[in-house]
Amino acid sequence: MKRTTISLLAAATALAAVTGFAAVTAPGGGSGATAAKSPVRLPVERSALVCPMAGSTDIADTRHTSYTPAGGGTAGEQGAAVLKPVIRSSVERAAEPGEDRAKEPGAEKRAITLKEPGKPVVAEEDGSEAPAFIGLATGGTAPGWTVQQTTAVTAGGGRGLLGLSCAAPRTEFWIPGASTAKGRQDYVHLTNPDDTPAVADVMLYGKNGELKTTLTEGVPVSAGSSLPILLSTVTTEASADVTVHVRTRSGRVGAAVRSTETETGSDWIAAAADPAGAAVLPGIPADATSVRLMVHAPGDRDADLKVELAGPSGRIVPLGGESLHVKAGMTTGLELKDVTKGEAGSLIVSPERAGRATPVVAALRVVRGKGDEQEVAFIPATGPLGERASVADNRSKGSTLSLTAPDAAARVKVTASAGEKGGEPVVKSYDIKAGTTLAVPAQVPSGLKGSYGLTVETESGGPVHGSRTLALPDDGVEMFTVQPLLDDRGTVEVPEAEADLSVLTD
Repeated sequence: MKRTTISLLAAATALAAVTGFAAVTAPGGGSGATAAKSPVRLPVERSALVCPMAGSTDIADTRHTSYTPAGGGTAGEQGAAVLKPVIRSSVERAAEPGEDRAKEPGAEKRAITLKEPGKPVVAEEDGSEAPAFIGLATGGTAPGWTVQQTTAVTAGGGRGLLGLSCAAPRTEFWIPGASTAKGRQDYVHLTNPDDTPAVADVMLYGKNGELKTTLTEGVPVSAGSSLPILLSTVTTEASADVTVHVRTRSGRVGAAVRSTETETGSDWIAAAADPAGAAVLPGIPADATSVRLMVHAPGDRDADLKVELAGPSGRIVPLGGESLHVKAGMTTGLELKDVTKGEAGSLIVSPERAGRATPVVAALRVVRGKGDEQEVAFIPATGPLGERASVADNRSKGSTLSLTAPDAAARVKVTASAGEKGGEPVVKSYDIKAGTTLAVPAQVPSGLKGSYGLTVETESGGPVHGSRTLALPDDGVEMFTVQPLLDDRGTVEVPEAEADLSVLTD
């Protein structure tokens, strides 16, 4: 009998991240006895993102800005971040299931490729033909890869500035802030980035609980396709405050709601942070004329909450926010009107009684302007930005950072990248007092040409929540959109271990 020794030289870890799926390989080691070592953090090697279909009218102008912060990957590592358009809808692809999406006419020509971290790449699409995009970043472009989709519609019923940070595909999304009421047209967009079909359930929850719907269970989304669903066509119940819950039975999708209001314009509603006992909603503009909070309690327990505004000088309880009761399985709206009183701030929702936290999801509907010059945007609850977060498509004017430290003081470093067509990066640090919101115009790279990326890194202190407001006024209308700053999960913790397995054979 002889002994054969097999040495395990490396450990591999694959996991889902906010920026997409990440695959990393631990460094090798020699053979020997099993030894647990301290985990190491390594850059992710791949990130996936999906952008929903942007086009809705012939007068829409859409740009996609692809950006990876510098210094996030392994030195000298090659790679590219490629966004490819979805030329046909899920219905069209289902009719021809054997067709290779990579061979669709015009797909390669319209692809958006980023090869160099630290400098964004921009592509523009005109009119109603702006498709959904599916993207994969590899190598040095993967850690922290972000894509901003910005659409400007300057006239008509869908007028507005619509912005969205393209998201990683997942198996579940909570999207408060939607509506099936008269005067609203809200579409939930499902985008499948994979080569196999996905099947999703779409549930709607209003003030009295789950809405009765048709054709929303077991919704098929073909491989490499996008499917918009108009919410008002799948239910007869008109509800002003609706939470959309998307959950896949198989596969994964990207999900976001495109909302259009008759009087106040349009914008995207991004998914909120996962259900938690407290929620932070950062970035209410100082000149907001109307703020409405929507909260949903997804479990089987009611939530009793207090609502506070974190402004430049601290946390206060606004009028009407003393107590908010949300019944289990229902969505509740709270009108806060001009809650900021001329000072930018963030909303903090927390349990009314300590030690009794019921998980909730939340979002804000924010309006600027009055009369015919109103414009709407949505702010979902967002988690802490973590070590680092980035947002793309910042302009020479109109970008504002809102940074909130709900509990403990913190310090962050903000880097403005080189511009797409030229400019030098600029770095600046900010201190945020406990319980306050710091709203500052984003610094601009020296010699900027084109748009640029912003990266926020936590240097010290407690958790920070943040957002970026992009304002592009047009003909007296204060058009704007707000994007949360999300932890880019550019690195992953990998346990470093070595082991020997001995196998006895004859």
